[in-house]
Amino acid sequence: MIVDYHHDHLKKVRSALTVIVYPLQYVVNVPVEAANWISTSLMTRSRLLEENERLKQEHLLYSSKLQRYEILEAENHRLRQLLESSFRLNDKVLVAELVAVELQTFRRQVVINKGKREGAYDGQPIVDATGIMGQIIHVGPFSSTVLLITDPNHALPVQVNRNGLRAIAVGSGQSDMLYLEHLPNNADIRKGDLIISSGLGRRFPAGYPVGQIEKITLDPGESFAKVIIKPSAQLSQSREVLMVWPYEHINALNDETNEIAKQ
Repeated sequence: MIVDYHHDHLKKVRSALTVIVYPLQYVVNVPVEAANWISTSLMTRSRLLEENERLKQEHLLYSSKLQRYEILEAENHRLRQLLESSFRLNDKVLVAELVAVELQTFRRQVVINKGKREGAYDGQPIVDATGIMGQIIHVGPFSSTVLLITDPNHALPVQVNRNGLRAIAVGSGQSDMLYLEHLPNNADIRKGDLIISSGLGRRFPAGYPVGQIEKITLDPGESFAKVIIKPSAQLSQSREVLMVWPYEHINALNDETNEIAKQ
């Protein structure tokens, strides 16, 4: 060993022994390498499963938030439409929200979340961004029941916007149909004519859309034409509506005038 250390005579012998021993070292090291590989694989799989579960939860969360944002965007759009329509009314208005819908056959009623504490009253007109919806028939402290214009028990004084011809729009019991009554067979009406509120009766604001004439049937044996109107209001879709005080400014002016007269 001393001679080999100083003169390196056994170098070739050591190299030969290394070649012989290497397979044994490899075989001995295989279980260790396999254990390390399995451990790493299991850790990687476990980490991937955890990350996959976390990503699923985040996906659900973000999907829920996205749906909420879409709902808020749609609600914001509806409120903007209501705001624009309120400028056309030139009356005191208040936004209300539908909280219930009457589901009985041939009954067309809804419940809104405004009542006596907000100043609601029986007969108060309710509109949406596109037309007249109905009127309040029952007022509670915190909610009110609205009779829609399509209810068979509802009648609305209207006129043809093109020529001012007056008639009565009556509910049919269906959500997308009104009947126009008291028009003779020779009346000047056409398919597509816009029907608006006449303001007669001092209940509904005058000049607000009610619907368009969709079908006209003339029967020589009948005195009046059978006219079907498609409502302008989104009766089956609107979630937000406008409560209208159409003659409050007139009443306030009359009260002020009476007060001055008394003085």
